[in-house]
Amino acid sequence: MRIPPRIAALIGASAVAATLLVAPAASAAPVASAISVKAVGSVCYSALPSQAHDTLDLIDQGGPFPYSQDGVVFQNRERLLPGQSTGYYHEYTVITPGSPTRGARRIITGRQAQEDYYTADHYASFRRVNFGC
Repeated sequence: MRIPPRIAALIGASAVAATLLVAPAASAAPVASAISVKAVGSVCYSALPSQAHDTLDLIDQGGPFPYSQDGVVFQNRERLLPGQSTGYYHEYTVITPGSPTRGARRIITGRQAQEDYYTADHYASFRRVNFGC
């Protein structure tokens, strides 16, 4: 079961930040981590499209999700996100208005608190969602 990422607000953002800065992923190689940090930008929550807000709300609520693929394990085949064990990341559709398909926009969640990534180009790039701006 996935703990909603914004639950960190209950325990304090400084504790989460300290954990993220001090405790690197055990399974990530140092070189891969350096590459991932450079490959992943950030985006303010307020700058996301409204449909991404809707998706993040659905994740916090545990669904229901509009597509059966929502919530599946994200494999990180592109190796742009920090290296983690299989099952660490999950993906969710961000609805694209006017698109007859799921479109290219996704939210990828990690197990750590407030670890949400947004991609508008179907995994070619990622931006970590910053809830503090």
